[in-house]
Amino acid sequence: MNYNDLLQLYFDRANALQNFWNIYILAVGGILAFASMRKQPAALTTFVVCLLFALFAYENLGAMKDCTAQRFAMLEAVKKFDANGGAQTDPTALRQLLEPTLTPATWQSVKTTHLISDVLTIAGLVVMELRRRRLSNVSPTA
Repeated sequence: MNYNDLLQLYFDRANALQNFWNIYILAVGGILAFASMRKQPAALTTFVVCLLFALFAYENLGAMKDCTAQRFAMLEAVKKFDANGGAQTDPTALRQLLEPTLTPATWQSVKTTHLISDVLTIAGLVVMELRRRRLSNVSPTA
């Protein structure tokens, strides 16, 4: 494996992490859109949607953890790569320019962002349900 292969693997993991975030954002948007379109209160439906979202978020976060660990492993491999160990071109100049920019988000920052978004999404679902209940208890005036 040469230096370019290592860099490609690093950026493949970065793209994979971005894909997990994209899926997460689409799921949150879809769930909130579904919840905002409902007119009648339904506590059971809200509970089931919150539970399913929490399960999805848990699995998504686990995938992000694995991907983040892989990114850091690849970064370590990139930094430890022997420039003369079989690479077809001398990557010394590239290494000096590129390695300082290889700064993956830490697992703690990924987890914190994900968990805050999870809590806010579930809170949004509950607030929408409570609003529907409040509005259904208000009788229209003639």
